[in-house]
Amino acid sequence: MKLNFKSVMTISLILSVLLGAMAVGAYAQNEKVTNIKFWHAMGGTRVDFIKRMVEDFNLFHPTIDVSVSYKGSYRETLTAAQAAAKTGKAPHVVQSFDIGTRENIDSGLFVPAGDLIDQFGIEVEWDDYIDSALNYYRVGGKLWGFPWNSSNAILYYNKDKFEEAGVTIPEKPTFEDIVDISQELVDSGVVEGGITWPLHTWFFEQWMAEQGQVLVNNGNGRQGRPTEIYLESEEAKRIFTWWKELYDKGLWKNPGVEAWAQANSLFLGETVAMEITSTSDVTGMEKNAAENGFELGTTYLPIPEGTERNGEVIGGGNLWITEGHSEAQLEAAVEFALWMSNIENSIRWHKGTGYFPIRKSAVDILEREGWFEKSPNSRTAFDQLLDTKSNAATAGALIGPFRQIRTIVEEAFQRVMGGTSVDQALAQADEEAENAMEEYQEIVSS
Repeated sequence: MKLNFKSVMTISLILSVLLGAMAVGAYAQNEKVTNIKFWHAMGGTRVDFIKRMVEDFNLFHPTIDVSVSYKGSYRETLTAAQAAAKTGKAPHVVQSFDIGTRENIDSGLFVPAGDLIDQFGIEVEWDDYIDSALNYYRVGGKLWGFPWNSSNAILYYNKDKFEEAGVTIPEKPTFEDIVDISQELVDSGVVEGGITWPLHTWFFEQWMAEQGQVLVNNGNGRQGRPTEIYLESEEAKRIFTWWKELYDKGLWKNPGVEAWAQANSLFLGETVAMEITSTSDVTGMEKNAAENGFELGTTYLPIPEGTERNGEVIGGGNLWITEGHSEAQLEAAVEFALWMSNIENSIRWHKGTGYFPIRKSAVDILEREGWFEKSPNSRTAFDQLLDTKSNAATAGALIGPFRQIRTIVEEAFQRVMGGTSVDQALAQADEEAENAMEEYQEIVSS
């Protein structure tokens, strides 16, 4: 009998219910419950979304009870987990962002995911995960985090404003295209500014990778501890020079430092007709654009003209498990972390947010369902990921004081907006960043 997608999902639902009933039966015989805590950094509507996912896990795993807490931004969540660990009250599962990898490893707070899998003899189909969702978190031959929410940056645009202004945008635009298009949009009077994105170093890192330029030496920190950073490279100067041009001409609207919500407001409120932000916003953006009366479009991240496109560093975060807990709690934490990225949840999380479906099987199901035809904006993000070349630049940097360096780069562009030259601002940032790496290394080596 040939099963269609609907039949497969119906059978899957029936099996889930049966498994849940079996689990409840097992619970009746063994009332001991293992309690674990999960801290995450997903705000907005995702708070309730994740709460529902955790409730579902608890329903079908009656011998495990996961309590979930939103702890603010990635920075705030990691800081809170570190502080809790010092008092012996660390959460069992922590969502941490990509750039926290080196710091997390050095902290001694976390147990490698691969070690836990081996310890409990769990079989995991790692080959079914998208390679880039795993590779960022493989360090020293070990997988440290459990894959979950992965994304990259794309460009969103207001199709109605573009049509009103008589402007089109290429599928793979250049920096120069964005300047010209922004100017045409503003000159036509349909918007106040052309484009926005949060004043955030994440985008700078993506543009460095797109140009094939590593951020730091020693294989982007993957062959050894980095000692040099390339903030004075031609690639870095191209980014800041273009960004400054947009700012000086009033074409880029500054929403503020790491101001994701404010950037979305500028775009959805039609102050600007373009926004660069995470693929994880696709679902919400489509909904909000429709509510605001315009059609949403998406394209690849723009890059400098004449530059070969290398692709982006996969962003987002993973689930990390902290040490110092009972064996039962560690095993429960592993079961929860793996459940969050199973095939069904990979599809559910992707459709509900825009984060990548990180299981290859999930992608196959979405393809057969025709999902990417129904949601071409989701296709943009996924195609951009598949087009990414595998090299040191797109692998992402491993830097201990990465959080500090992000702040340094953000402050550098703020100085540019205040009148400091690009060369001077980046030279100062380069020196500050290398001092931060040296000081960090002295601390972890002591």
